[in-house]
Amino acid sequence: MSKDTIKLASGHQMPLVGFGLWKVPKDTAADTVYNAIKSGYRLFDGAYDYQNEKEAGEGIKRAIDEGLVKREEVFITTKLWNNYHSKEHALPMIKKQNEAWGLGYIDLLLIHFPCALEYVDPEKGTRYPGWWMEDKKTVKPANVSVRETWESLEAAVDQGIAKSIGVSNFQAQSLYDMFTYAKHPVSALQIEHHPYLTQPGLVKMAQTHDIAVTAYSSFGPQSFLELPPAFRQRATDVSLLFDAETVKKIAQKHSKTPAQVLLRWATQRNIAVIPKSNNKDRLAQNLDVTSFDLSKEELESISALDKGLRFNDPGHYLPDHPLHIFA
Repeated sequence: MSKDTIKLASGHQMPLVGFGLWKVPKDTAADTVYNAIKSGYRLFDGAYDYQNEKEAGEGIKRAIDEGLVKREEVFITTKLWNNYHSKEHALPMIKKQNEAWGLGYIDLLLIHFPCALEYVDPEKGTRYPGWWMEDKKTVKPANVSVRETWESLEAAVDQGIAKSIGVSNFQAQSLYDMFTYAKHPVSALQIEHHPYLTQPGLVKMAQTHDIAVTAYSSFGPQSFLELPPAFRQRATDVSLLFDAETVKKIAQKHSKTPAQVLLRWATQRNIAVIPKSNNKDRLAQNLDVTSFDLSKEELESISALDKGLRFNDPGHYLPDHPLHIFA
């Protein structure tokens, strides 16, 4: 197995470094993805919630049509949003997402959050489904079990829509419960993971059970500063990881950027990363994070920056209707 890939429990290989599509504007997504492929990226991490799946797929199709890559060389991750957890709506939405990508199948399909919300018809209304209902103020949970949703993902595998399935933003208790009924393996767990939120117990538990871990927001507060006030509040209260003395000193020693050091801190521990950039040089730098190794002491010194500080927390940024899924 290449050190640049992770073998999933489903038997498929996933690249260790990918390109994250969160916050990539719809109108530039096709070009952004196409240029990322030209820079060497083969994993693209999307979601219905990002509202750019169709455009991202168009960028990949352009690269395939031009002979830059074959479909089987590209790895697509996407996620089922909270409003479509019920048996009635999950599989139709998954099929719709697969059609939006336009690439024949999804490589890895995840449940985005472990919380079902009331159904919202994506074809009606003035907004795409998010946390809030139409009044943009209230959040309405739905009475749907994780098992019901997971079985719809398993149906997607059985029907050839998805190659592998997994979850995002789940914690150990939910995973242990899933093991009691899952017929297809839980191949992946995507979590917020950076030196301010290391979650060592969860990472160890997942890897012990052959669940591949993917880190999002690898640069910590950096990812959240451009969001609306409630979402960026915690990020504005701490210093950037790029400015942390520990990270800067290690970067200087290895003649790498702080971003590369943060990504290598994850990948050296067999945790996949999905950074994004629109800068051609940074695209290449972010991809080049397996060509050097950090010492055990360096890895531990970065981990010691842990504050247990979670930025993507609906128990915090939905103040009137908090969902305490990480409590």
